[in-house]
Formats: sequence, structure tokens, C-alpha cells
Amino acid sequence: MLNLSILLEDSARAYPDRDALVLGSNRLTYRQVDAAANQVANLLVARGIRPGDKVALSCPNLPYFPIVYYGVLKAGAVVVPLNVLLKGREIAHHLDDADVSAYFCFEGTPELAMGAEGHAGYREVEAVEHFFVITADPEAPSPIAGTETLGQALAGMSTVFESVVREPTDTAVILYTSGTTGQPKGAELSHANTMMNVLANNRLFRSEPAADSQVVCLPLFHTFGATVQMHAGFSVAATLHLVPRFDARAVVELMNREVITFFAGVPTMWWGLLGALTDDIDVDRIAANLRIGISGGAALPVEILNQVEQRLGITVLEGYGLSETSPVATFSDPRHDPRPGSIGVPIWGVELKLIRPDWTEVTEAGEVGEIAVRGHNVMKGYYNRPEETAEAIRDGWFRTGDLARRDEDGFYYIVDRVKDLIIRGGYNVYPREIEEVLLTHPAVSLAAVIGVPHDSHGEEIKAFVIPEEDSAVTAEELIAWGKEQMAAYKYPRIVELVPSLPMTGTGKILKRELT
Repeated sequence: MLNLSILLEDSARAYPDRDALVLGSNRLTYRQVDAAANQVANLLVARGIRPGDKVALSCPNLPYFPIVYYGVLKAGAVVVPLNVLLKGREIAHHLDDADVSAYFCFEGTPELAMGAEGHAGYREVEAVEHFFVITADPEAPSPIAGTETLGQALAGMSTVFESVVREPTDTAVILYTSGTTGQPKGAELSHANTMMNVLANNRLFRSEPAADSQVVCLPLFHTFGATVQMHAGFSVAATLHLVPRFDARAVVELMNREVITFFAGVPTMWWGLLGALTDDIDVDRIAANLRIGISGGAALPVEILNQVEQRLGITVLEGYGLSETSPVATFSDPRHDPRPGSIGVPIWGVELKLIRPDWTEVTEAGEVGEIAVRGHNVMKGYYNRPEETAEAIRDGWFRTGDLARRDEDGFYYIVDRVKDLIIRGGYNVYPREIEEVLLTHPAVSLAAVIGVPHDSHGEEIKAFVIPEEDSAVTAEELIAWGKEQMAAYKYPRIVELVPSLPMTGTGKILKRELT
């Protein structure tokens, strides 16, 4: 019997008065976070949510995110975290595809109208019975007419709740990712998947109870931030300093002000951090406090790794994983000298191998193959997609779609991607999804999307568009339209209008000839 909510509950019992969440001047102890999560669980049960029901959550890195997340788990339900940048059309797809029964959505900001987009998506899916608006001020009325705020809904709810017991193999969370078709699909992770990944991470990072204080810049709706920081941090009563929107200068000032021992980020965050270490910052103090730094989501340039070591005195540990692997599959081992450019070795309890398209194994050192993963971290499967699950998993091995080589000492190095995946600022972007949206524009005849190098984002999204005959559409108009139709990390910033696209003899677009 197992419920991930034990990660919060155990720390609340052992360290009730230790700060769990910090946001600016607001600090919540483990006792307070656990009590608030109990109220959410009581609310869900009172509204008829049963064990196994799906509950969606759209919220940036605010205290409400872990409170609602663990409240859903306590009630025995399944959490469906949604990217905060999704538009109404995209949200509706996720709510419908996951069979969501209730939806918690932050009201948003003037720059990011999350509440309006979330409500628009909710209205399109009749099966979603409950919609709760999370407001920055719990006493404030709902900014969306006819909707209930979380503060209103929690009024009178008890702060005591006995968590629903679940089986280790029961689904705890559905994380949406995209496959080779570009169609978003939900990776089902069990309570055991995430729990074992948490234990493996804490073993790797040598985390001690009530010892670490972390900056949480990674979005908690993403598996990297959720598992490596929120779940793993709560399991050892760490203090999490939440950063709703990454700003390198603000983060450096936070690290200069507080005692921060743990920093995790994607490469662009490390790049930004270095640039913000100006003369008015006590770099020596930050370096003295910082115990560990980790990077994932994309390859960390060796030059950035070297600069971090020179300025902050730590070697950034690099890892690799996917939503489907809970997420961590490999990591640099802090007990050995990390190898620049390597994603490390398999974590405790996990196996890796390199395979050919026919699943036969690549055994020679230096030979390139597709990474396959087996272990406690591999997902149950894609929600309601048995055929796609069968294509991805065979005999417990999950094929990742990423190409790598292995050196003689067993260290892995990513060399390419099987799919045309674009990684922009740590976010996965699938070209076909973007192409399909572009094709809905009346002036677009054909489109091909690729990733092009970008200094700070790693890759930028570029679209090659063949306009409809006699169309006067401009590249600027298509960029502006795409911004309205797609999440901010997805829409192409570069559009090139072309008369034709390179094709194979069978009519497939030769993307390798596009630059």
C-alpha cells in the first residue's frame, strides 16, 4: 500500500515547524502545507471525487501548486498537471483526453491570462464537473463570472484528513508529452514510479533530512521540477524557495540573501545565472552555501559548466530522462569526476542499453544507438493508448527516441534525436503539432518546422511556409497569429515564406536540407 502524499505527511510529522515553502516574505511550515492539502482533499471528497478520478491543475510555482497537488493525491485521485502556457484549445484537448473530473486553475496575470484560457478550455469539455479558480488573494472574488474560487470552496473544510490508501501500481500522475505523431498523450506514472525515483535521487545527491534549502525555478508542472525538487525535497523536509517566473537577477539576489544549498535548472538558467553574478553580489557567500548544482532538459555547454565551476566552485551534475521515465534515468555520479558533455550513468535501480531500430542491442563502445531504459522508473504506459504503449515498451524496455553512444567506462553521450524534437529553453516542441496548427490558417498551403541554433534558448522554432496562391500574407502576420494560437514556448519566432520545399521521391519533406 502506498500513497505519494506520505512524502509530505512524514516531514510534517517529523519537522512540523520547519519552513516548507517560501515565496517572497511569505513562509509556510510543513504543518501548514499539510493542513491546507488536507482541506483540498476534504473538498474533493465532498464534491464526489473518488479514488482514481482525474484532477487537472494549472498553476505556476506558487504555494497553491504543491498544496493542491498533494491534496489530490491524499484523496486518492490522479493529478494531471498542465503547462501554464497552454491556450484554451490545447487545455480542452488535455482535459478531454485524460477524462478529467475537476480542474484547478490559477487566475493568471495581465501578461498570462491563465484563468480565462483555462475556463475557455473547461467550457469545451462537458465531462469536467468542477472548476475552481485559484486567486492570488484567497479572500478575493473570482475574476471569472459564475465561477468558484479555491478560497470560497475551502471555507469550512477540515484541516484533518486520512489519506486514501493506494496500490503502488495505481496511477498517481498523468504527464502530457508528445510522441512521433506530435499528438499530446499522457504518460501514466504510478505511485511506485515516482517514489522510487525520489529515493534514487536522494541517494544520488546525498540529501539529508532538514538540511537543504532549494531555489525552485523549474516549473513544477514539469516532471523535472516536480520529482527532483518538489517530491524529493518534501521527502527530506527541504525548504523550497519558489520562483514563479525565472529572472536571473532576482534569483541571484535570492541566493545572496538566503542560505541556498541546492540549485537545479536547465542550461539557459545556468547561463542566465552566470550573467547575473555582478560585482555587487557576494559570489563567495553564494559559493560557500551551494552544496550541489544539477542540470537537465538539454545538453549543458561545456563552457557554461566550466564557468560555473570557476565562479561558484561546484561541478554541475548533468542528467537525462523523460516524462515516461519518472523522469530521471541517468546522472553524473558525484562520487566520480563527471565527464563534460556526458549524461552520466544509469541511476540506482535503472538499466540502459543502446538498440537498433529492430530492438537488437548495440554493444561496441562508441557505436551509436537509440537509448532504451528499463527499471522502476518506466511508466505504466500512455493513457488509453495501448497501441502506442506497445510500440514504445517491449519486455519492460522503453525506447526513448534519443540516439547516444557509450564510452568504454559506461558513460553515455547524447549525439542526436531520432525524432525531429526541438528543445527550446528546456521545453519540448514537436514540429508536426506546430505544422498542423499553421495549416489551419487560410493563407498557409504547406509548412515545415525545424529547430535552428539560438544563443540563449538552445534552439529556436523556425517555420518554412508555402502560402496559398495569390495570398498576400506576411511572415510577421503568421508569427502574430501563431502567438495567439499556441503556447508561448511553441509558436515559431521565425517564419520564412518560400515557393517550394525540398521533397523526396515519395513526397516527404527533406527537413535536413532546411536551415
